Amino acid sequence: MTSPDSNVRRICDQDSVESSVAELASYVLNNLPANNRAAIVGIRTRGWVLAQRVFKRLADSGQAGIELGALDITLYRDDLSTLGSQPIVGKTEINFPIDGCTVFLLDDVIYTGRTVRAAIDALIEFGRPAAIRLAVLVDRGHREYPINADHAAIEVETTADNIVEVRLLEVDGEDAVDLITR
Repeated sequence: MTSPDSNVRRICDQDSVESSVAELASYVLNNLPANNRAAIVGIRTRGWVLAQRVFKRLADSGQAGIELGALDITLYRDDLSTLGSQPIVGKTEINFPIDGCTVFLLDDVIYTGRTVRAAIDALIEFGRPAAIRLAVLVDRGHREYPINADHAAIEVETTADNIVEVRLLEVDGEDAVDLITR
């Protein structure tokens, strides 16, 4: 679907986003460790929303014992100096031990790999997980760091002139993914 603005192409509508969230939940469920010590941690802001949705799906299906956490990476970014003199730092909520835990790290888009690198740095401040598995809604390619998602619900071919915009109901008032050409 193309919007009236010819620079914007709709990649996913509400139903496609919901189906992709179901796919992320299925990935987590199918990759739970034998010891069942697992956590879903979302990178603020939209990764956190996705983590909550995946967690709810698993809980509704009867899967118990998985922890849920939120991770703010602001102070771990390698471009912190470009965010201004007073960057807005969100709340990290990891209220469980991650030592020996398999952590499913969720985010909305993977691009250069820099956000994930920052998230891993922030996460290991809390301990040493048994493993970190990265699941994203959208993989748009063009890595700068050798970091790839273990699972991406949507893969989109992009150019340097593109922006992938994920909008989620809880933050933006609708569920959609658009590809924008600058």
